[in-house]
Amino acid sequence: MTHGYPTGASADATPAFGIPRQPVAEMPPAPEEQPPARRSVPGRDRYLDLLRTLALIRVVVYHLLGWAWLSIVFPSMGVMFALAGSLMARSLKRPALSVIRGRLRRLLPPLWAFSAVALTMMFAAGWKPSKDPDLGGGWHVVQVLDYFLPVGAPPYPEHLGSDSGLLDASWAEQAAGPLWYLRAYMWFVIATPLILWAFRRVPWATLLAPLALTAVVGTGIVTIPGETGNAVTDFVVFGGCWTLGIAHHEGVLQKVPRYLAVSCSTLLMAFGLWWASGHHGPDGWDLNDIPLAQATWSFGFVVILLQYSPSWQELPGRLARYDRLVTLSNSRAMTIYLWHNLLIMLTVPIIDQLYSLPFLQSDTDASAITSAYTWLMFLLVWPLIALAILAFGWIEDLAAKRSPRLWPDGAPRGRAKRHAVAGP
Repeated sequence: MTHGYPTGASADATPAFGIPRQPVAEMPPAPEEQPPARRSVPGRDRYLDLLRTLALIRVVVYHLLGWAWLSIVFPSMGVMFALAGSLMARSLKRPALSVIRGRLRRLLPPLWAFSAVALTMMFAAGWKPSKDPDLGGGWHVVQVLDYFLPVGAPPYPEHLGSDSGLLDASWAEQAAGPLWYLRAYMWFVIATPLILWAFRRVPWATLLAPLALTAVVGTGIVTIPGETGNAVTDFVVFGGCWTLGIAHHEGVLQKVPRYLAVSCSTLLMAFGLWWASGHHGPDGWDLNDIPLAQATWSFGFVVILLQYSPSWQELPGRLARYDRLVTLSNSRAMTIYLWHNLLIMLTVPIIDQLYSLPFLQSDTDASAITSAYTWLMFLLVWPLIALAILAFGWIEDLAAKRSPRLWPDGAPRGRAKRHAVAGP
C-alpha cells in the first residue's frame, strides 16, 4: 500500500512555482452523525469529537507540509476508523439495512457535489476518459462512476494541463487521491454487521485477524495486483482499528486491565517502529507507505486512547474555548476532508499574485516570498476551507435530513443569543 502518492506518481516530482508535490492519500474523518447546532448535546462524547477534530487538523497539516513524522505522532487514519467503527456498532441497535442506508445517505451527497466540480474541471481541461491509455478504453471507462459510488478507486489523469497553467499539472491526481478513504469506509460500513456478528462469538480472533492478514498481504508474502490489492490492503491495515471501535462499544476493552493493555500496546507499537526502520518507503518513516508498521502502530495507539477514554458531555477546563471549533469540524468533517487537498493546490496561484504586486518587485521581496511560500500556503488554506464550508457544507445537512446551516459551530442564535448576552 502506497498512500504517500497514487500509483504512477513520482515522490520527487516538483510542480510549477517550485513547490514540492505533497502527499495526498491519507485520510481523514468519517461521515458520522453530526451534532445539532447547540453547544451541549446529550449523548455525544466530546472526547471522541475532539479526537476527530485533531485528526482533521493533522490531516490538512500533513498534506500541506508533508512531514512524515506526523504519521507517527498522531495516526489519524487508525483513530478515525476506530471512532467510526464504534459509532457504527452503536447504530446497529437498529436494523442493519436501515443503518447502512443511513450511512451511505450521509456519505454520498457530499461526494457527489465534490465529484461534480472535480470532473467538470477535468473535462473542461481536456481529459477524455475514453481515450485515456491508463483506463484502456472500453468498459473500463465506467470506472468514472466510482466518483459517485465509491466501490473502487476513481480514475484521474496523472497530468492535466501544463506546469505553467493556473494549477499544477498534477492537480487532478492530488484532488482525487484522498477518495480512497471513502471506498474503504463504505466497505467497512457494509461489512460491519458481519464483523459485529463474528466479534460477539470469537472476539479476540476477530480483533487480531486484520493484523495477521496485514502480515500476509501487506509485506509481499501474498501480492494482489492493481487497485484490488490496494483495496484489500487498506481493509486489513485499518480493519483492526475499526474492530477496536466495535470492541470499545461492546465494553470488551474495559475488561482488560489497563496495565496489561498499555504494556501489550507499547510492545506492538515498538514492533511497528522496528519494522518501519527496515522497510522505509519513498518518504522514509512515513507509515502510510509501510502497511505492517501502520497497522501495528495505529492499533496500539488506538488501544491506549480508548483505554484512557474519558466520557465528556462538555469539553473540560481550557479545552472549552475550542468548543465551537470542535462542533463545526464534526458537523462538516466530510466537507473539510473532501475539499482540503484541492484547496491546498489552489493556494499556489493565489500566492503567486504576490510576485506581481508593484510594491514587491525587488529581488529581496521575491526571495522573501519564496522562502515563506509554504507558510503562506498554511495561512491561506484555512480561509479557503472556511469558504468551502459555507459553499458546500450545507449538503451534509440535507444528507442527514436536517435543515441546512451555513456555519454550525454551536453558537447560540437569535433570541437565545441575545438572552445569553444580556443575562437574566
